[in-house]
Amino acid sequence: MTLDPVHFDGIAQLARRIDHGADERDRRAFAETVWAEFLDPLVDDDSRTVLEPVGEQHRRHVDCEDVALHDRPFASEHGLDAGTINPTTFKNGLVIDIAQAAMAATPSDLDLHRSRTTVMTVHSNDETMTVNESWGKFDEGYSRSRAVKIPPLPRFAEGVVHALALYLAESKHALENADAVDDLLVLDGPIYPRGLLRWAGQHPDLADFLLEDPRPTTVLENYVRLVERFVERDVPLVGFVKNPATRVITRTLKQKRNVDVATPWNDDSALFTRLLERGEYVDDVDGQRWERDTEALTYTNWFRSRGGVDRPLSVEGDALGVERDLSLEAYEVTFFVVYDPRDDLIYRIEAPYAFTRAPERRRAVTMQVLQDIAVAHGPPTIVEKADELARISRSEKASLRETLEAQFDTSQDRTYDDHRWDEEY
Repeated sequence: MTLDPVHFDGIAQLARRIDHGADERDRRAFAETVWAEFLDPLVDDDSRTVLEPVGEQHRRHVDCEDVALHDRPFASEHGLDAGTINPTTFKNGLVIDIAQAAMAATPSDLDLHRSRTTVMTVHSNDETMTVNESWGKFDEGYSRSRAVKIPPLPRFAEGVVHALALYLAESKHALENADAVDDLLVLDGPIYPRGLLRWAGQHPDLADFLLEDPRPTTVLENYVRLVERFVERDVPLVGFVKNPATRVITRTLKQKRNVDVATPWNDDSALFTRLLERGEYVDDVDGQRWERDTEALTYTNWFRSRGGVDRPLSVEGDALGVERDLSLEAYEVTFFVVYDPRDDLIYRIEAPYAFTRAPERRRAVTMQVLQDIAVAHGPPTIVEKADELARISRSEKASLRETLEAQFDTSQDRTYDDHRWDEEY
């Protein structure tokens, strides 16, 4: 059933009731003010620095074709990703998610591509349920697996089993295969488990679980050890965030009591889009319209971030009690932002400060990522390759759930939406 034209027009007319505030020119001008006056450094009302440039603050652009032909600073690349079946609830009360992590290499390494790390996380309100949590091997020793029991957290069961399966599989696989990386490792996502670190501010029960249960700390420790391993080997480690949703800048600006700032952006990505989008206003039949320049990638300098979920790994954070062997600033999250006008998309590239403090290393990583984006017309090919290896297809998810149903002599606790989407897809 589709909308009749009269219904479509009726819905569209609702937009006339909305005054969206400042026009686009004012928003662009305000973005320039934020860039010029607030980010070097960005300080909150407690006089704490939450963001500051690494080196000189700047915005630059490179022609997509020119950078695609640039000499590659790193001869080889490795990518890492983890995929899950998504949390599944069964009628016997179990809530389960399964994650598998894989690493891709360019040039290809078939033995490495074959290797997997698989984690199953299990939640149950039945205290008599037990799980053998030891690591095991399969596929002739190429792969390893583990099941993990989650303590009773009924309200957050699905989120917890998903996050712990995903991050434990990813971090363990990265550690196990770290020595296979010669030049550069690109994680599909942030360099630390942001979803897990975010629990501290979501609910007291999650905050208590984060601080009292050893499992989240063990996962975070894996990432800390990963950074230390790559620093020891002098091999850069970066994270490519496809859908950045941080609000460190916008939230800090909105909370400033001594500055008249009314930030119109929902998150930092919207701000950076305005800052990095190049173009001009041109005449049109209805007045003027913005015409975007699509020939060049635009990008910022690197920033050090100590706000939001980046704070626990900063010099001011306690890393959830995880011991850090390097200087504390080495672990700090640094990032730069790339805008691809061809798709009107923002990407955030992260790295520990240990790999971005030196200008030459910083430039090399920046150029490699820019070239990857220009060539792939999107996320780096090595990231997409890792995603393909780690992804669990829709049919495979269904088969795995059926296998679990048989194993536990139960069935999935389905809702009407499950039935509906199965029918439509």
